[in-house]
Amino acid sequence: MKPVFEVDQQVRVTRIVRDDGTFAGKTCGDLLIRRGSLGYVREWGVFLQDTIVYQVHFLDDDLIIGCREQELIAGDAPWLAGAFQYGDRVSSRRSLVIRGEVVVPQGGMGRVMSCEPLDSIFHYQVLFAQRIFQVPEHALKLEEELA
Repeated sequence: MKPVFEVDQQVRVTRIVRDDGTFAGKTCGDLLIRRGSLGYVREWGVFLQDTIVYQVHFLDDDLIIGCREQELIAGDAPWLAGAFQYGDRVSSRRSLVIRGEVVVPQGGMGRVMSCEPLDSIFHYQVLFAQRIFQVPEHALKLEEELA
């Protein structure tokens, strides 16, 4: 096994990182770091003889987190990211209306299920109550921040 990233190399995490129950002071499922965050490799090791895990220091959040190789890209690699990611709690900045009927009131809470750029604008599949709606980024507000 040969590591892709070197010690002191800047890397970007490509997925949201939540506590898997091994991060001291956090509860399993707590948001640790948002995707797109930049950090620096401090060291690396092997887990279960087949997975390289990097110890990454995210300076802006002053957190050191173990990240698998597939969760990282070089810090200078091209990156396209929207404001929200899978699992984010969001609220609607305005009422969502279908055929004149309000289906989600302004301030309605939902959870981001997926994201896709359409015509250079990010749109999100958001679960509000029991229904999923496609909502443009500008119509949503993030409700969950780092704990």
